[in-house]
Amino acid sequence: MAETSGPESEGERAPRAGSAWAEVNAWFVREVLPLEAALMHFLRRNWRNRNDFADLRQEVYVRVYEAAQKEIPRAPKPFLLRTARNLLINRVKREQIVPIETFADLDVLGTGSGDVAPDRAVIAREELRVLQDALDRLPPRAREAIVLRQIEGLSLKEIALRMNIAEKTVERHITIGLKGLADYLYGGGHDLRGLK
Repeated sequence: MAETSGPESEGERAPRAGSAWAEVNAWFVREVLPLEAALMHFLRRNWRNRNDFADLRQEVYVRVYEAAQKEIPRAPKPFLLRTARNLLINRVKREQIVPIETFADLDVLGTGSGDVAPDRAVIAREELRVLQDALDRLPPRAREAIVLRQIEGLSLKEIALRMNIAEKTVERHITIGLKGLADYLYGGGHDLRGLK
């Protein structure tokens, strides 16, 4: 008898749970799913492995949905992107082993002491990905000269010897490369292979 009376009975809880579930479902379909393009753009900019995108998107959706079951966020887009950011940070923390291509120079990022914040690691990863993409779009000789000068720290004379060209030609390749990088990084990111 006491089982069916009072606020603790299953019969009374089910309708409230059902209506809350329906409310969260409607909110999710109405407010979150239309933001998929923004979420995917965020993931593409902040995560290197494209094979992970579908899983990451799904995990973000699960986290947002579960959070909404407790309380529906007032601003869905910032909440969605913050959830995605936190997921990426957690992934970086969990991995603990960072592939060498993720960071070209660990000392520059301050990771030598192991105290780099995960969000900084995600941002640095994205900045390096963009820089690598820009370098990949340079003409081959300009890219080689830039890498030898800026990354390996060789002098113009050493670069000229290694590339078997005159120092003036090295200077020209570096100028072309730097202009190309600036154009790509600050001017819209188009193909730079046709630079001369």
